[in-house]
Amino acid sequence: MRSDETGEPQGGARLWDTFLGAAPDEPAQPGVTLIPVPYDATTSYRTGSRYGPKAIIAASQQLEDYDLELDRDISEVGIHTAPAVEPDVSGPVGMISRVERAVSDAMSGGAVVGTLGGEHTITIGAVRAFRKRCPDLSVLYLDAHADLRDEYQGSPWSHACVARRALEICPLVEVGVRSLSAPERRFIADRGVPVFFWPAYEDDIASALLEKLTDTVYISIDLDVLDPSIMAAVGTPEPGGMSWDSVTRLLRNVAESKRVVGFDLVELSPGEGPEACAFTAAKLAYKLIGYATQPRPAA
Repeated sequence: MRSDETGEPQGGARLWDTFLGAAPDEPAQPGVTLIPVPYDATTSYRTGSRYGPKAIIAASQQLEDYDLELDRDISEVGIHTAPAVEPDVSGPVGMISRVERAVSDAMSGGAVVGTLGGEHTITIGAVRAFRKRCPDLSVLYLDAHADLRDEYQGSPWSHACVARRALEICPLVEVGVRSLSAPERRFIADRGVPVFFWPAYEDDIASALLEKLTDTVYISIDLDVLDPSIMAAVGTPEPGGMSWDSVTRLLRNVAESKRVVGFDLVELSPGEGPEACAFTAAKLAYKLIGYATQPRPAA
């Protein structure tokens, strides 16, 4: 909620179509760049995640800039909303390449880069871009589904194969999984993929999770990792999911121990649930920005 101490909107009467409603040409050196990616070509159940980025951005304009948990105005790091990546209708391979280029360009100033989806396939392009800059990259992958199929519906680039493709790029750790196929279960066992199934005792996974991640981390969040009672607006809702407190506590712990260089927030299908889901997604994006840019205590 971009306002001054009187509660009046800043910048006159204009409300920009950007995260928090910030002016699109500010700041000159952002601490965070957000890239909307309205794409959902391989969605296999409930479509509509292409409308997710716009809904998140609209809802973000009702957020308070000050965050009670972190006791600071997170927006002061400088949050720039880049133009949306135009969908490539030739197929997911072309779209993945577009996302990779957009993320790579946004990284040039050293900003944390977040992508707002859209379907989970966009993650592959972002991970490719970060892996080229960060040789020690690992991915923290929050999802209700394992996404470890080698192919799905005839394509190795389906949203159901994203974790498998990311694992071919760098180490990956999954949290929140509660639905998968028998072949995926065997793949996890055979390859020793670190997967923390849900429900779980959070105290039991905290240290083990951090041990599996490298010092440089990219975070990918499929919103269906949250329980449908608070996040119904997703393509494939799964009961028994993580709570808001579980997710935010985990993310903060990771950010306090690792360097979070980028993230994505995907699979919001705003038409499949109440408006509260878009606001929850926007709040989670803002929390991620806050955690990733929180000053870390000196060693």
